[in-house]
Amino acid sequence: MLRLCVRLVRRPLLPAVRLWRRNIQLRVVTATLLLSLTVVLALGFVVIAQVSKGLLDAKEEAAQSQAAGGFAVAQEKANTPFAADGSDVTDNKVGRDASTWMNSLVKQLASGGQTAFEVAALGAGAGEPAAPGAQGVKGARASGNVDPTASVPITLRRAVNHATGTFKTFSEIRYTAGSGEKAPAPALVIGKRLTDINGDPYDLYYLFPLTQEEESLNLIKATIATAGLFVVVLLGAIAWLVVRQVVTPVRMAAGIAERLSAGRLQERMKVTGEDDIARLGEAFNKMAQNLQHKIQQLEDLSRMQRRFVSDVSHELRTPLTTVRMAADVIHDARVDFDPVTARSAELLAGQLDRFESLLADLLEISRFDAGAAALEAEPIDLRDVVRRVIDGAEPLAEHKGTRIRVLGDTQPVIAEADSRRVERVLRNLVVNAVEHGEGRDVVVRLASAGGAVAVAVRDYGVGLKPGEATRVFNRFWRADPARARTTGGTGLGLSIAVEDARLHGGWLQAWGEPGGGSQFRLTLPRTADEPLRGSPIPLEPEDSRANRARAAAEAAARAGSGNGTGGPGGDRPRPADRSPIPPRPAVTTALPVPADPTALPGNGARVVARPAEQSAAERSAAERSAADTSAQEDGPRGR
Repeated sequence: MLRLCVRLVRRPLLPAVRLWRRNIQLRVVTATLLLSLTVVLALGFVVIAQVSKGLLDAKEEAAQSQAAGGFAVAQEKANTPFAADGSDVTDNKVGRDASTWMNSLVKQLASGGQTAFEVAALGAGAGEPAAPGAQGVKGARASGNVDPTASVPITLRRAVNHATGTFKTFSEIRYTAGSGEKAPAPALVIGKRLTDINGDPYDLYYLFPLTQEEESLNLIKATIATAGLFVVVLLGAIAWLVVRQVVTPVRMAAGIAERLSAGRLQERMKVTGEDDIARLGEAFNKMAQNLQHKIQQLEDLSRMQRRFVSDVSHELRTPLTTVRMAADVIHDARVDFDPVTARSAELLAGQLDRFESLLADLLEISRFDAGAAALEAEPIDLRDVVRRVIDGAEPLAEHKGTRIRVLGDTQPVIAEADSRRVERVLRNLVVNAVEHGEGRDVVVRLASAGGAVAVAVRDYGVGLKPGEATRVFNRFWRADPARARTTGGTGLGLSIAVEDARLHGGWLQAWGEPGGGSQFRLTLPRTADEPLRGSPIPLEPEDSRANRARAAAEAAARAGSGNGTGGPGGDRPRPADRSPIPPRPAVTTALPVPADPTALPGNGARVVARPAEQSAAERSAAERSAADTSAQEDGPRGR
């Protein structure tokens, strides 16, 4: 379920991820936008913080000056002596009524603010825990329908009650229900402990609304946000234009490079200007021109070499025919010669046969190099081809003491192929297997599945060392360069065979392990021009060391799970079958042979190295076998 969820999430994101990986312009513009946005945000936060601090400092300074004057006026009025008659009886402790005097004082102080501030007065001890029998805060009054108990924070009231001096804090002005449901407004509250006309203490607070500063700050924020967004978009557009000027020539160079790699060597970049991009284009064009010149030289040289090989092969046929006629006369008359001369006549005839084979192979290789090889495909049954090849290799197999077995020949194996070329490939594989099989059996396996047919030739000789399975198809390759090629093949058999396989659109692959033999697999499409997707026969045979060890481990695991602890009374797993020839499988026509999902096109190969845990007896036996084979072989493994 987790994998399914991850797959469902990744599927819609794959196009975006692919575009992000392939488009450098998108990555640069995106990075520029992100960096610009980060810079603008950081700058905006700094500017807003500085402006906010400046506005609050200015407001606080003005508020403290205004509050200090109000506190002085209030205390002065409280200290004014009582006068029974006078023009302003309200300001002169009329009737010694502190409540009426405080109401008048709040109104008088608030009238000078003109909505710039509000005034609130609270009784002394407001904000302290209520004493037993007390009825709460008394004498709370304020201007402008302000709720004094809700607007003045409890912390500020406690600070005013416990110390002398002026105290301030930031809070909200809250209004009473009869004020038309005004919304709370941020404010700066400044308070101080004073005494009334009777000498009793009370708290006087000035509440300075910060509405204007808040509006100014919001305006600044909106301006910075708009300007920042405009700057980010502008920087993104500038980055897009700048990167486009750099990326466009690079894209042109990439497209021209792709066309050059496809063989269109006349492609060149369009160069304008004298800047770095122009110098890059000139250097690219010069490189392409030199590359075209070098490739043309190599093509001419290769063409001359192929023509030379072809001409030499053709020209050598005439003297070779004359030499062949003379050698045949000498060979027929060898019975009249002395033993040394007779043996020389036999060697001359044998080397002439090999020389003729080498000339034929060189002509065939020159046809492949020149692209003149033609495929005459027709539906054939590979079983018939295999039978003809085995019949031709039977004398050599009898001489070597080798038995050739065929598996999978109970059902027709039909494919559209050139019978002559397929027979040549299989003859080369079977003869090589017999020559290098050390007298052991050679197994030829046929199979078909889906749109492919395959023929595998398995021997149990010295095998292939690591790395030799891919080089065995090279021309004139030898496993041991120090050994001379005195007899045997021309060294071009497998090279011609792999070219024949490619001409069919098929694969010729090799597998081997030291001392465990080798297997060559020819895979052909069932119909011509049909791409191969797999092979009906696995490249590594079932009786390889790795497969036998894996099968033995699985059998031991099954036996251990079935017998519990595997004590002495239980059944012990039998050792793996070490017979070099696997038992003949039963014919199953209902289920097709599955295709090899790991098969790769071309002449790819895989070599299994000798395991480190191999016993000393097996290693010594393999070394003796390899030494005997080296002593018996006249030619190297390169065939």
